[in-house]
Amino acid sequence: MPTDGKIIQLHSESMINQSKPYNSSYVFRLSFVSALGGYLFGFDFAVISGALPFLRSQFALTPATEGFLTGTLALGCIAGCIAAGKIAERYGRRPGLMVAAMVFAASSVIIAFSPGLIFFIILRFIAGVGVGMASMLCPMYIAEISPASIRGRNVAINQLTVVIGILITNLVNYLLADNGPEAWRWMFGLGTVPALIFVLGVLWLPESPRWLVKRNRIADARLVLLKIGTPDFAEQTLRAVSETMTSATVGAKASVWGKAVRGAVIVGITLAVFQQFCGINVVFNYTSTIFASVGSNLNQQLFETISIGIVNLIFTLLAMWQVDKIGRRPLMMFGSLCLSIIYIFLAVMLQQHFPAKLVSVFVLLAISTYASTLAPVTWVLISEIFPNKVRSEATTVAIVSLWSAYFILVFTFPILAKLLGTYGPFYLYAGICLAGFLFINIKVRETKGQTLEQLEENLIRH
Repeated sequence: MPTDGKIIQLHSESMINQSKPYNSSYVFRLSFVSALGGYLFGFDFAVISGALPFLRSQFALTPATEGFLTGTLALGCIAGCIAAGKIAERYGRRPGLMVAAMVFAASSVIIAFSPGLIFFIILRFIAGVGVGMASMLCPMYIAEISPASIRGRNVAINQLTVVIGILITNLVNYLLADNGPEAWRWMFGLGTVPALIFVLGVLWLPESPRWLVKRNRIADARLVLLKIGTPDFAEQTLRAVSETMTSATVGAKASVWGKAVRGAVIVGITLAVFQQFCGINVVFNYTSTIFASVGSNLNQQLFETISIGIVNLIFTLLAMWQVDKIGRRPLMMFGSLCLSIIYIFLAVMLQQHFPAKLVSVFVLLAISTYASTLAPVTWVLISEIFPNKVRSEATTVAIVSLWSAYFILVFTFPILAKLLGTYGPFYLYAGICLAGFLFINIKVRETKGQTLEQLEENLIRH
């Protein structure tokens, strides 16, 4: 137990804005450091787009091997999610983040020296392990340390760092493109720098107070909560979390497929799969393929990735501003319907070989729509809709589903593009987006402004 002096010290440290029961500056810093994993997620996600033109000639890629090489990251992500779920449940969220950071650092160094295709694919898989761990743990950790009124914004910080990672990586790829056929090695190797920064940042993070309560480490949880907010805030949070941990409603041996939480898990899986099958990551990963089909040269293709990154960043910032005001559900519905319409126009333009500049306008419209709606909000919802008892296990199931869908998407696109033309898959994605709009309208409940424990209570009641 902390002494009275320690409590007073922690309380004084926690209170910068006396009008709030929590220290928003401290919570923001915790969220930002955790979200550095999102930056590395963005790096590994985007680096392949700039490297593919070099890898095609270096490794003589066919459409099938190109799709598999690109999708190998997702296979690693699946393994990473499973590993992260076990580590996060047994040892805590912080150790899981540390393992992810070290995997990022090691894979970035070694992949740059790949002597052949098989070695490259193995290292790309290992990099995916780090991405998968970060994609699960970063949003979950941020949700568990954030007060309800700023949880949506804070979880969206993770998506912000993802898109910053994508933008900076695309810019670096563009600047390195003229350095000969081995430029791709530098593209991958430079990821070591942010990975090491993330390792140092994780050392500063405290453990999630909700995980500490789950492990009956109440005194440790209280110390963390006293850094986050006032004594009243800490005690109210401890009481609410403890009640959900001892509640008989979810079950003493909680299961993600138990009756009480099965509905939330199904919604989480569907949203995760939809975020990928909506098709936007084809635009991110195959920018060069899409613009090559309308006559753009390599420099123009790589420049388009920079434009995409800038628009992605601007509209992710917009989403952070709006997610706790407008709400999750309206943003998801708007995004899915708009994407469906944009994809139809884009497919027609690609089919009729419209000028690259006009195609670029509709690509950027699709990116802006996704960045301000489906991209951040899906991660927010997945991080908050599951009960405390099964959050890490249920999040694992949802994120494994997400990366499985990503693998299917990026593996099939080169094959579908060869069979149907580059435009063909976009008609399919338009139909999926329309189906997603209908699902969200019927099944997804609003979550803004409610604590994780209130959301759990509502889940059980409904």
